[in-house]
Amino acid sequence: MSLQLHDVSDLAWLGEPTDARPLFGPELASLLDLLRGLRRSEWSRTAVPDWTVHDLAAHILGDYHGRLGWSSESHTRAMAAGETLEAFIHRVNQEWIDLHAEHSPAELIQALELAGTRVTRQFEGTDLASTGLGVSWAGADPAPKWLDVAREFTEYWTHRQQIRHATGRDTDPEPEALSAVLDTFMRALPHTLRNTPAPAGTQLQMVIGEPAVGTWTVTATADRWSLAQAASGRPAASVRLDPETAWRLCTRGIDPGTALARARISGERQIAEAACQIVSIVY
Repeated sequence: MSLQLHDVSDLAWLGEPTDARPLFGPELASLLDLLRGLRRSEWSRTAVPDWTVHDLAAHILGDYHGRLGWSSESHTRAMAAGETLEAFIHRVNQEWIDLHAEHSPAELIQALELAGTRVTRQFEGTDLASTGLGVSWAGADPAPKWLDVAREFTEYWTHRQQIRHATGRDTDPEPEALSAVLDTFMRALPHTLRNTPAPAGTQLQMVIGEPAVGTWTVTATADRWSLAQAASGRPAASVRLDPETAWRLCTRGIDPGTALARARISGERQIAEAACQIVSIVY
């Protein structure tokens, strides 16, 4: 197959649209509750490589301001000559964190509440049928607004889990948010399999168990893999993961080898292993 996922007018291969707009308010409330309950020493714990909990909280604030429009005159967002998208994003993120290194936890919480509330209201009024920002890990640039919004929700949710883990807490098991995150992450499957040849009609089934039950079927077509509804049939390969393994695989909290060791695989292993290379973040 010759797989070309960019600049397409028909985006049905991304699957049925989803609406994450109602989830931003509860997510912000959960983040603020978490941060307000941290001991001062917990703010200096490592949340992700090279970033503390304090750094990650500042990064979330940067995500909010990215949606609202950057307000710091000393913070520029121009790409340097020859800079890749990934390098640009990582540089800008670090610059923002450095700008807020001296802010106290109380100051960050207050800023997060103010900016997060504005972002929540902004998304409440979003037209999901419009065109949004590109979602590189799904191979859609530009992406439909529903996917852009859902991707943004997964960013906030994932960073909150990273703070929870850094401070000795488990992943928040609240099923509605977890299900929405996993559903969004699975939109990366067609892009993940873009270099995996298969006859048209070949299907891979990804199954994620409780508490975030879901099944996603991606089908090889003449020119790409697709999450669009296809004729039912016996999948050539099936991968079954638990929710914790699935979301951490998609965000590279664990590597594909670890996920494969935990997975239940049936059918054509080559396709199943290719699917487990899924990445649903800029990485």
